[in-house]
Amino acid sequence: MVDEGLIVKEGKLYSLNKIPPSSILEGTIDFGSDGRFEVKHFNNEGSEIRYKIIGTSSRTLNLNDKVTFQIKETDGISFAEINTISREEIKFVTGDFENNRSYGTVYPDSRVIKKHIYIEKRFFAGAKDGDKVYCEITNPQDINNEFTDLKGVVKEVLGKSGNAEAELNSIAKKFALEKDFPNYVVDEAEAIKFVSETKGRIDLRGETIFTIDPVDARDFDDAVSLEKTKDGFRLGVHIADVSHYVKEGSNLDKEAHRRGTSVYLVDGVIPMLPENLSNDICSLKPNVDRLAFSIFINLTKKYHVKDFEIKKSIINSKRRFTYEEAQMIVETKKGDFAKELLLMYKVSKCLTQNRIKSGGLDFDTREVKFIFDKKGKVKKIVPKERLDTMRLIEEFMLLANICATLYVKNLQKDSEMLYPFIYRVHDNPDIEKLKNLSEFVNQFGYKVNVNDKDSLAKLLEDVKGKPEEYIINDLLIRSMAKAIYTHKNIGHYGLGFEHYTHFTSPIRRYPDLIVHRILFDYMNSKKNILKAVQRYNQILPEVCKRSSEREQNAVAAERESIKIKQIEYLQSRVGDEYDGIISGIVQFGIYVQIDDILIEGMVRFKDIEDDYYEFDEKKHIAFGRRTKRILRAGDKVRISVARVNMFSKKIDFAIV
Repeated sequence: MVDEGLIVKEGKLYSLNKIPPSSILEGTIDFGSDGRFEVKHFNNEGSEIRYKIIGTSSRTLNLNDKVTFQIKETDGISFAEINTISREEIKFVTGDFENNRSYGTVYPDSRVIKKHIYIEKRFFAGAKDGDKVYCEITNPQDINNEFTDLKGVVKEVLGKSGNAEAELNSIAKKFALEKDFPNYVVDEAEAIKFVSETKGRIDLRGETIFTIDPVDARDFDDAVSLEKTKDGFRLGVHIADVSHYVKEGSNLDKEAHRRGTSVYLVDGVIPMLPENLSNDICSLKPNVDRLAFSIFINLTKKYHVKDFEIKKSIINSKRRFTYEEAQMIVETKKGDFAKELLLMYKVSKCLTQNRIKSGGLDFDTREVKFIFDKKGKVKKIVPKERLDTMRLIEEFMLLANICATLYVKNLQKDSEMLYPFIYRVHDNPDIEKLKNLSEFVNQFGYKVNVNDKDSLAKLLEDVKGKPEEYIINDLLIRSMAKAIYTHKNIGHYGLGFEHYTHFTSPIRRYPDLIVHRILFDYMNSKKNILKAVQRYNQILPEVCKRSSEREQNAVAAERESIKIKQIEYLQSRVGDEYDGIISGIVQFGIYVQIDDILIEGMVRFKDIEDDYYEFDEKKHIAFGRRTKRILRAGDKVRISVARVNMFSKKIDFAIV
């Protein structure tokens, strides 16, 4: 009767379901146009209806989850309130193993699976009490049936629970990340040899072209060139021609599509392509010939795009710069290719100014870098400095991505035919979240009109250099929709672009690889253009959906790996004191972020000894009953590390 919706269980009691079963609908979780999850439902007539979701955290949802829901009306808008989640593909999970002698118990890491998994002794696979294990659920159909126990088989022991290495192995399993490639994919990759060819390509080997990348980069996707012209400037953005080697339908292509993206964990990369391609044959290494796909952009003297052209090329990079090396040359005006770098710096600064004036939001977020000792343990965490040379490359890549999209737009305008393409889109932000942000920033004295993008841009400008700068930047980013890949162009709100794609990183992103194929086909399939259009109309929706899913999966894995390394670092520093800033306040405590190393932890109200604190939700503050002391986001505090738990992934601080 529970399954049929006739009765509901409330604690240990059962009662009649006040919601008639007829009002409970079925649907599937899908990406909305704004990058957020929504429910896709088909009515009795077979028409597709989509609903925004209320009352359920997106963290508990996955793409393609089957759900039951009911419709809720708010301000005349219909939303989906989810009742149950069914995930048939959940069969393998990571968790902590407990040996109960005659049987074992696995406590899943998954937030979706609320039940323990019971393991017969013959299926322990050597697991011992306190191990982190990878487990197969043998009756996944019963995950949501509260009256049936889950049973499983231990497939692999990942190490001791709480051990950093075991936790990172668990991340790889949890997020379906595979560092090793199948043998048949490796064989196909190793059979590819570089051949220096000029047929059908423009020869740029004599041109001054170089790369600027992070110091630890091994795969060089992009190289740049710039020269002054009579009417302005000619910018060259040269991207590795991966599509020349990874052919559609090949084993390499299928594996790249399955992976979707390279994943950058703290202690290493899980690449999209095998190493001999990503780090050698495709990589634009210095002083060797390499095949590229080049966009030449002619800029006016006021740094606006006059026109552009896209051509296959062969290049020979003259220098591999790190960001730090290039920055030093820009600052001292001395060193290799100083003239070219200084010109690039000048042009990039003007491109940034034009972009901000045209409606782009200039977010400034902070990242950290982990420094390891010889044993692979974190010995130091330092903030990454946002260098001007990083912005330089970012602006050039943004411009190349725009021009790649404009090429297709111009084709459509000239032929009056719709050419399918992959767009990188970013929908308008959630107004309700922006209203919450507006209330939050009021406590710092800032006023924001949530319906005016210029007001948001002014906020970002006003907070620069202030203690609360990064907190407000982060909150504004969270208010935004997620950027996704789609075959329908709705523009990119955050960047302020009407037309945008990803063209510049085909070694590490599958959508970029496909964009290269599309552009080449459209440039060279004049007689068979209808055939190309039909093929891309068929395949692009699935490619976009898969790529968006794998990207979000990679982001979640990368965040979790950072959290583990932060916990590892603090485990040996319990009692140490740091300066921090209050980054948020909730019902039971305050979040504090350590200034220098950007680690966030919780100070629980019950652990503050000088008073009893209460949370005022409307004012976004906490206040002491006796002392009347007020705590608010942005306040500077001195904290000590109180507790660090690798098992629960929790960090607790105490106010000094």
